[in-house]
Amino acid sequence: MKKTISVVGAIIQDDSGSILCALRSAEMSLPNLWEFPGGKIEEGEQPEDTLRREIQEELCCDIDVSTLVEDTTHDYGNFIINLRTYHANIIAGEPIASEHAALLWLPVSSLQSLVWAPADIPAVEKLVQNQLEVASVL
Repeated sequence: MKKTISVVGAIIQDDSGSILCALRSAEMSLPNLWEFPGGKIEEGEQPEDTLRREIQEELCCDIDVSTLVEDTTHDYGNFIINLRTYHANIIAGEPIASEHAALLWLPVSSLQSLVWAPADIPAVEKLVQNQLEVASVL
């Protein structure tokens, strides 16, 4: 039986509307793919608490977690990932890539130019679709 790992990711947006993207390092599983920063939910931990803890550990900043964007399950072959992504805002500090190979701020319209980890793709697609829907109303 495959192990299912529950993880969370933060869709952090700056004042200009750009999204923080994190490049997985060569030492991580799924190396050199882009993702929304976050991590594994520990037993008994709420997803929002995990996200605050992981962002503090990985990026050395504090965030405010808001709404759920996407809840995706992806089978990677050896394991299954359940990824919940949330909108979040930085409330203290500046992101520092302590575990990732690189960090990049991109406008939503450019997100699909990166090679994303498969579990993150539905959230990317939802962000792009939401932006297109808002643009068509304006």
